[in-house]
Amino acid sequence: MKLQVLLADDHALFRDGMRYVLQQLSDQVDIICAGNFAETLLQADTYPGIDLALIDLNMPGSDGVSSIRIFHQRFPGIPVVVVSGSDQRAEIEWVMEYGAMGFISKMTSGKEMVNALRIVLSGDIYFPPQLLAQPEVAAVQPGMEERNNLHTNKHGLTKRQMEALQYLAEGLSNKEIALKMNLAEGTIKVHVAAAYQVLQVNSRLDAVRRAQKLGLITLAREDHNGG
Repeated sequence: MKLQVLLADDHALFRDGMRYVLQQLSDQVDIICAGNFAETLLQADTYPGIDLALIDLNMPGSDGVSSIRIFHQRFPGIPVVVVSGSDQRAEIEWVMEYGAMGFISKMTSGKEMVNALRIVLSGDIYFPPQLLAQPEVAAVQPGMEERNNLHTNKHGLTKRQMEALQYLAEGLSNKEIALKMNLAEGTIKVHVAAAYQVLQVNSRLDAVRRAQKLGLITLAREDHNGG
């Protein structure tokens, strides 16, 4: 299967290293490079068959997370993965809010990158586990409630991750879950991805099945929960 990837980063050495990683994704990988944000947009316009875009947030001409929104608005059909040297949880949530399908730290090993990109190409989302382990920063109400939400159950899941899993089981979209939980859609994506990591799954269906098997969620219709 031929795979066409847009690789946008201003460091030639990093691009060379990523070529080796990308070639493990398919027998035939066509890599289109860009060294700044303007060139990234131009290349995406020039090559309409791009299957995946890997974009650095800090290359020349980029406005950080806002550039992801611009790219996604112009090319909504191209899955975007942010590749960054940053480890800020808030930054992850913003790029997801702006349409990214994944966030890969430049500290990630080649093997992990291949796995991460395969997850995104399959239609799911990916974040590095070390970033998902950071404290939540997008809580609507700070203070004691936020600290309580950081506590995990015996399976390693937080209260919000459990809540997101239950809504997944009910068939709700990320946007619908965001409305239910009064959080940004990007934040919901982070909670869902974190739950995937804990449950060691790569898709919604597998997450629901695993959570049901562990007795973490119920598939019964419960319209009256006393709230």
